[in-house]
Amino acid sequence: MLAFLKKKSGTLWIFLFVLQVFACSAAPPISVEILPQHDALFSNQVGWIGGDGAYSAALNHDTICWFFGDTWIGQIINNRQSKATLVNNTVAIQQGKDPAIARMKFYYHHEGSNQPAALIRPEGNRGWFWILDSVMTPAGLYVFLIQIERTPGNEAFNFKVVGNWLGLVANPEESPAHWRIMQTKVPWSTFSAAGGLLWGSAILQQNEFLYVYGTAEGVSKDIARKHMILARVPASSLADFSQWRFFADGNWVSDHRRVSPLSPDMPHEYSVTYVPALKRFVAVHSEDGFSDTILLRLSPKPQGPWGKPIPIFQCPEAGWDDSIFCYAAKGHSALSERPDQLIVTYVANSVDFNTVVEDTRLYRPRFLQVTFLKR
Repeated sequence: MLAFLKKKSGTLWIFLFVLQVFACSAAPPISVEILPQHDALFSNQVGWIGGDGAYSAALNHDTICWFFGDTWIGQIINNRQSKATLVNNTVAIQQGKDPAIARMKFYYHHEGSNQPAALIRPEGNRGWFWILDSVMTPAGLYVFLIQIERTPGNEAFNFKVVGNWLGLVANPEESPAHWRIMQTKVPWSTFSAAGGLLWGSAILQQNEFLYVYGTAEGVSKDIARKHMILARVPASSLADFSQWRFFADGNWVSDHRRVSPLSPDMPHEYSVTYVPALKRFVAVHSEDGFSDTILLRLSPKPQGPWGKPIPIFQCPEAGWDDSIFCYAAKGHSALSERPDQLIVTYVANSVDFNTVVEDTRLYRPRFLQVTFLKR
């Protein structure tokens, strides 16, 4: 049963979705509430005015690093983008977890006559990077990167993945403007017209291991399907690829070609988080990658078995215009301090360039608070 309630707090409307799944004993009751104060942290009028992706990592107890993919740099005048430039990735540093008092600062490079540019760029200048998940370790801040190239045509989705890299920020305590980033190619990635393997969709630290999630994509009759895949590595050895082991048929093996598909129909972007109140691992993603439906799946272990997808939220932005789509849903363990809650973000975008320019509510992370209720 999906119930829809709404209440008014001052002039602010808050929407609350309550999901109770009685048919499946493994699925707890769940409430989802929008978080406008968190949204407001990304409502800049000058400089960084919108970005997608929105992965996060805790640099310390009170500092969170945000990574964005394609980002608009410019200004907003009369609720419309003005003199805006699109760059391929940016970073933000959030000081403080309480959105009422948190401070945000956004970072990107400048070229030539102060022209905005991506913060992290491929060393060989081939294509560009989009940023996946990241994790803070004693060696520094590791971040997974996917290398993208444009394909012929002018459509919004004319691009392809050509590489998968692991970046190491050796000095994450400094301003991102001064980061030193070492790039190492992930040897277990493959890309072809028939599909491939990609790593870094999500990173989970449990005890002495880092669990690195990715996707295995197969293409049949021009239809691509992605499945969750998983590797693990000692937490101190993420960049030592000889230490990686891949989950295959119930075992951890050294041959990446044997990796097992764990959960079907997963996008490149998702999250995996341990929720103490549930004593379960929770995967969050947008249905089919691009959808107004946000799903979660539950598992007793990092490797599964993963349960069936549970719909928890319908993104209202998709109803504003036929051109609008939603994507990039994921959880943020760095923000979720209560054992029964998980903060989730998603992004609303449009296939029509003018719609994004004219509607500045789009192309920024939207925040939800997911609470796992007691029966």
